[in-house]
Formats: sequence, C-alpha cells, structure tokens
Amino acid sequence: MTDRVVRYEVAGGFATVTLDSPHNRNAISTRLVSELRQGLADAAADPGVRAVVLTHTGGTFCAGADLSEASGASEDPATLAAQRTTAMTELLRAFLELPKPIVGRIDGHVRAGGMGLVGACDLVAAGPSSTFALTESRLGLAASIISLTVLPRMTSRAAGRYFLTGEKFDAAVAESIGLITSAAADVDATVEAWLGELASASPQGLAESKRLTTTRMLADFDRYGSDVAAQSARLFGSAEAVEGMTAFLQRRPPSWAPAP
Repeated sequence: MTDRVVRYEVAGGFATVTLDSPHNRNAISTRLVSELRQGLADAAADPGVRAVVLTHTGGTFCAGADLSEASGASEDPATLAAQRTTAMTELLRAFLELPKPIVGRIDGHVRAGGMGLVGACDLVAAGPSSTFALTESRLGLAASIISLTVLPRMTSRAAGRYFLTGEKFDAAVAESIGLITSAAADVDATVEAWLGELASASPQGLAESKRLTTTRMLADFDRYGSDVAAQSARLFGSAEAVEGMTAFLQRRPPSWAPAP
C-alpha cells in the first residue's frame, strides 16, 4: 500500500522496517505505532528472518509524539493520554520481546519519543547527520515511558544532564554515553558488517542471548511501568503541557521561556 507510514521488506534473511512519514518527521502517531508493531510481528513470525533493521526516510529518524494528533483529538484528553501511553509502552516492550535482534540504522534527527525507539534497539549505528535530544522538559512533560529503555543505556550523569536540559547532542556523544553502539562515518557499511556477524549466529543463539540483555529492562517495565504511565498521562493533560505543545505547534516560546 502506497499510503503506509511504515514499510516492511525482507531480503537476504533480514527484514527492513522503514519509518516513512517524512511529512511529519516520522512522528509517533497512532497509525505509525500500529504499523510498526505489525512489522515486528511479521518479522517474528517469519523463520527466514534472522534480524530486523529499523531505519527511516527523510532527515529525521523520529521526532517523538505526534503533537498535532495529541492536541487536535476530539476525545477526552485524559482518555487519549492513557491510550497513547499504553500504546507506546506496548510498542517498546514488543521491541525488547522480539526474539530477533533489532539493528537501528540512523542518519538523521532523533527527538523525545524517538529516543525510546533507539534505546529499545539492540545495536544502533548513527551517521554524521544524526542529532539527539530529550526535549520533553521544554514542553512541560517528562521522558516518562521512554525512560524505561533510555535510562538503562545512558550513564547516570548523562541522563541527569540531558533529561533535564533538553539540549541537543551529536552521534559521538551518543556513543560515549552508551545511547548508541557506534557513531559511524559510513552507517550503511557499519550495519552491513553487523548483519554479516549476525548471519553467522544461530536463531536460537540470538534469541537466548538477546533475552539475557533485555531481562532486566523488561523487569523495569513490570516494576515501574504503571508509575511512569500514570506520570505521562497526568502530564499530557496538564495546563503546562498544553501550553508547551501549543507553543511548539505555533513556533513560539512557551510562557515560561525567555523570548528569543
């Protein structure tokens, strides 16, 4: 279907899942979440798929939540926030529970919720055009749900800095703090080399090895998931968040920020 926002292709024993909604910078909409989960399910069900490559079209890997969808919906804000929170939590859990490695291939900007997708990948290569930022604090929000996959990757000092300031950093910094595996001059060559290594591993070996690396993260979903979900839903319905998202969509500073 030409109107899909996530493309799924299989070649050479690997599935490529491409975020293909450049008009809104691959924002995490209800539709994108649904199609991305379907892609993961298709990969899980195909015995010929050894691993999944997650990539993107356009200059942005993922801009985070689709704020236009969040602010323009007719449903009760609290109900909508709860639905979106549940969907995002289930999506990140699906990444971790997929019994096949997920390799992130990024050469573009990553913001907010997109950082959660990066944290949920098993290997991530980011090219020279990549930048990263946890921008939630600037919108009256917090990186609630995505903290479940981002915090285990980053050093504690880096998390304290970037969760609070919302400042932008590049691929070299992302590698140094553990968010990504490699800041790659040639992202395609790096990913191809990894896929060559994965092709030498058995499906069972990959599945059980991944299980070892994700068990503690999944335990945090069980331990803290309901708390961060409640925080996320509460914040999305707050007056400060409404002001922050409205200001963002109107391309103006929010009321608490200094004028440019």
